Amino acid sequence: MLTSKMANTCFALIFISTLFLIGSCSDDNSNDSLVNDQYLLIPDNHFEQILIDQGVDTDGTVNRQMLREDAEQVQRLDLNLHSHFGEIEDLTGIEGFTNITFLSAVGQNLEDIDLSSNTKLDTLYLQNNYLTTMDISNNVNLMVIEVLVNELHTITGLEHASQLKKLNVSYNYFEDFSITNASIEHLLMSDNLLTSFDSTGAPNLKSILLTTNQLSSVDLSSNPFLETVVIFNNSLDHINLENNPNLMYFYASSNALTSLNVSQNSSLIDLRVDRNPDLSCIKIQGGQEIPTVSLSEYQELNEVCE
Repeated sequence: MLTSKMANTCFALIFISTLFLIGSCSDDNSNDSLVNDQYLLIPDNHFEQILIDQGVDTDGTVNRQMLREDAEQVQRLDLNLHSHFGEIEDLTGIEGFTNITFLSAVGQNLEDIDLSSNTKLDTLYLQNNYLTTMDISNNVNLMVIEVLVNELHTITGLEHASQLKKLNVSYNYFEDFSITNASIEHLLMSDNLLTSFDSTGAPNLKSILLTTNQLSSVDLSSNPFLETVVIFNNSLDHINLENNPNLMYFYASSNALTSLNVSQNSSLIDLRVDRNPDLSCIKIQGGQEIPTVSLSEYQELNEVCE
């Protein structure tokens, strides 16, 4: 039977042991926190190897992590300078590159990407991947976005990119597209599945590429600064160009146009509307000269079209 003194001693030992265990757990948590603060997780070995090859990951070892301070020193990250095309599947860790203004990861195996922490980005090249959606709501400084040849059907946050000049989403899976962005000047959307296209919210567009889609009509009346419209190989049966006085290049071959009036487009220097079976007369203004014209044998330019 324990004496009172022995019981007190046992209680003291248990109490001290408990404090020691609590202290040890607390130290472990502190160490884990320290590791998380100091290091980024880089689970993709190919991504980390490129960072090592470029001298970004300074520990020089593929160990699924790198120093955060190394990532924060980088302003330009080009993952295409090496022979690792088609190998990167995961860009986890990119969130630590908070100071990059340029990112290129072309021809990889990316299915998704989170750029919400890369708020200084102004140039983004992600073509030839497998992206299905993108969110650039936090990337307000983007000026150039090249994401052609992916599997995209939506991009969220374009309206926040107030510096955007060029967007290339050709060879994707967009079925309808509407953009509200006052800064964009060049929009490339060839080889999608577009049946609906709305550019009324992009008044400063200078060029549009919409070839090989399924469009039957487009309204360009809200885009007075357009200089180039390339829209061949669709199902267009009409288009109004009266509000596009700066138009210089208009390519609408292989459509279903039944009439076309370019008499208000005095800046036009290249007109290509061949292979529109029901379009025989293209109306021009008296004395209007268009240096380059491509017509089918059954078509003509005339001041009067019935």
